[in-house]
Amino acid sequence: MTSPTSANGHVPTGPTEHPAQRRILTVLVISQILSGAGLAAGITIGALLAEEMFGSTGLAGIPSALFTAGAAVGAVAVGRACQRWGRRPGLTVGYVAGTIGSLGVVLATALDSILLLCVGLLVYGIGTATIMLVRYAGADLASPERRARAVSTVLFALAAGTIAGPNLVGVTGDLADDWGLPRLSGPFLLAALAFGSAAVFVWIFLRPDPLLVSRALAAEAEAERLADPAEADVPAPGATISSAERRILITGVTVMVLSQIVMIAIMTMTPIHMSDHGHSTQSAGMVIGLHLGAMYLSSPISGILADRIGRPFTAALGTVTMFAAALVAALAPGHSMVAMSVALILLGLGWSMGFVSGTALVTDALPPATRAATQGTVDVGLAVAAATGGMASGLVFAGGGYDLLALSGGFLILVLAPLAALLTLPASKASGPAEAPSAAEPAHDDSVPSR
Repeated sequence: MTSPTSANGHVPTGPTEHPAQRRILTVLVISQILSGAGLAAGITIGALLAEEMFGSTGLAGIPSALFTAGAAVGAVAVGRACQRWGRRPGLTVGYVAGTIGSLGVVLATALDSILLLCVGLLVYGIGTATIMLVRYAGADLASPERRARAVSTVLFALAAGTIAGPNLVGVTGDLADDWGLPRLSGPFLLAALAFGSAAVFVWIFLRPDPLLVSRALAAEAEAERLADPAEADVPAPGATISSAERRILITGVTVMVLSQIVMIAIMTMTPIHMSDHGHSTQSAGMVIGLHLGAMYLSSPISGILADRIGRPFTAALGTVTMFAAALVAALAPGHSMVAMSVALILLGLGWSMGFVSGTALVTDALPPATRAATQGTVDVGLAVAAATGGMASGLVFAGGGYDLLALSGGFLILVLAPLAALLTLPASKASGPAEAPSAAEPAHDDSVPSR
């Protein structure tokens, strides 16, 4: 068995990767490329669609709140489906829901139905939750010292779709117009195609199921342990979560939640802020595309930092970067597309470091037996955070402007992130060399057992 991750976030070396890991990552990467355009639709067009249909800038954050509320439901539902049946059926169901929700939004715009729009965005949110839950599947069979890089590989694959999606706003709008549909429904037509193709691909090719294999390996290791008379009376590793692992779990969740709130709040209102300063929808889409590219293209760097230098260091670096992004956004002239691009790129880089390091910490702390359901619950917190950020962004923007919104987000993460780290990581373990937990606090190990 490998040594567990230490409480300070450093990762000891372990055995080589499972033979199926490379194939699994390849399948997950392709599914993310296919589905990425679906994620971009709501982010790029949601606020503009709400402003048009609701007739109020103050309500422009409602779509973000709706599909992130749907993501909360989806995170629980898809997480439990994965827990019960495995990653392949669970992720497929989530993608199918995203397809249905996207088509519902298109129909809502055609009928000018606010009620149908709200329902469609809620169901669409299940698909966006599924996209983000895929990252956990990439870590199921990863060895501990490569876990963050496995997560980052899956997130990196989203770059293709998320960059292409916003930049296809004009093309898909033209297509929708040719079909007699409102132009803003075009990106959701693309989302329906993206989610549907990902559902088919995962159902056919995600074999073997990484979560089921990791459970089998854990059961095999436990059987070998019980067969050893010297180990038979020792409590099973992973039977309970130790206090050190609980701190790791809480820290990972906190980092991801704060990163999500600040990123969503600033990003959601950026297209409207740019529109108010004379920028076209296509220009706003390009800036959001650069932002999404920074989020996902930088993830391999975030993974390397988290695996080699430590999860806490990477999270702290992400916090500083997001604060810098908020300052640039607040001080940037609204008419400058270059300045807005720099702000949103920095925002994406900071989010990537926080999200990758937080995901690795959460996975480090969880055993295979309960991993998927707990990860789904964790992502509920992310969805709630995103919904809060999306709803608050519209209100703050309408009341105090974009500058106040950006500065508020920057100071929120600058103050709360270090405070959370101090509360959850004991000072004696917050820094210093990696060390394994004591025998009194066994940690989980889901890697391939050594022979």
